[in-house]
Amino acid sequence: MGLTRMLAHLAIRTARVLIVEAPGQWLTRAELEQQMLRRGWRAAWTPAEADVLVVCGVPGPELGELVERLWEQMPGPRVRADVPSPTAVGGALDAAASLLLDTPYHRMDAQARAREPQIPDDHGQMDPEGHGHHQDMGHEGMDHGGHEGMDHGGHEGMDHGDHEGMDHGDHEGMDMAPAGIALAQGGQDRDGLEMDVLHLPLGPVLPFWPAGLVLLCSLQGDVVVDAEASIVDASGQTSGGSEPEAHPASATALRCDGVMALLAIAGAGHATTCARHARDALLRGDQPAAREAIEALHRTVRKSWLLRWSLRGVLPLDQSDLARHDLPKGCRGDAHDRLSSMVEGLRAEIGGAGLAPAVTDAVPWEAVPQLVVGLELATARLAVASLGLEPFAATQGVGHA
Repeated sequence: MGLTRMLAHLAIRTARVLIVEAPGQWLTRAELEQQMLRRGWRAAWTPAEADVLVVCGVPGPELGELVERLWEQMPGPRVRADVPSPTAVGGALDAAASLLLDTPYHRMDAQARAREPQIPDDHGQMDPEGHGHHQDMGHEGMDHGGHEGMDHGGHEGMDHGDHEGMDHGDHEGMDMAPAGIALAQGGQDRDGLEMDVLHLPLGPVLPFWPAGLVLLCSLQGDVVVDAEASIVDASGQTSGGSEPEAHPASATALRCDGVMALLAIAGAGHATTCARHARDALLRGDQPAAREAIEALHRTVRKSWLLRWSLRGVLPLDQSDLARHDLPKGCRGDAHDRLSSMVEGLRAEIGGAGLAPAVTDAVPWEAVPQLVVGLELATARLAVASLGLEPFAATQGVGHA
């Protein structure tokens, strides 16, 4: 075995995977995460650090366009794997591992790809010289650390469609930086002083973020002063394919997955691992292991000063807030209260005689923009994760604050 081949085999053992989850495909993503752990593969938070792009489910036209742009940003050697269902994950990863060692394939890919990234306009069109109008793809400016408001990195989403008060085509009236990137605009703050207003989208491709949700935030400094929510491919499209077959314990496992997302954003590594173990044990039907994991999670959440420091005071909601935003009673309190309530609910479900899911009311998507207004951008990630939003799987409307 030559040196190049040997290094390639070593690199495959620590391959980095950029995950795109189509709405309604969380079971496929959960299976992917399990198999990545077995292989020693890790998640990539940006296209620049990814070796493999994995698309969970069949994306609709909007998400499909986004996937193509992420693919263009990935450096070689690179491989793409499409996994329409959980049963397809193992074969797709095996094929990806083999393709990573295919030197002729990577040479052809390098020759075929554009020498310069092409930025499409709102309609996905390029001008004759290959240039288009910029659509924001910048990262949200969060850290890879693990305290309040700190993210584990990630790719934020792109803006899909026209949003009120913001033209993503010609950027008429905007100051422009080189390469057509829109600069912040001026706007008055609450004191009547003019401040820069930056428009930043969160989602739909963002770690520990509801699949399919795009939240366009208008920022003054790091404070969200306006927000608009939309769902990718919502105009007559579902997830672009059939949803994974229902799993007997999927409702409880889904709540574990939501708790895991909140803990990961808060930077609680051990607690995140406990929630993941509980989710995976439920999905493979191992209730004793799930019970053991959820008890460990309960102890960790109860004793963790980090979680109290990270989540106390994040999006506090009283009874009047619940009534005004049409929220279920489980949302009362701050993010730490909601986390404790979710863990107690899981403990009761998994520790009981059966796995019948508790009856819970979903948080309406339309309420999300109103709830994040006034929060710092980093805190908004924690706030959204603490609401326990249900996965999007059907056509939804648009909310605006």
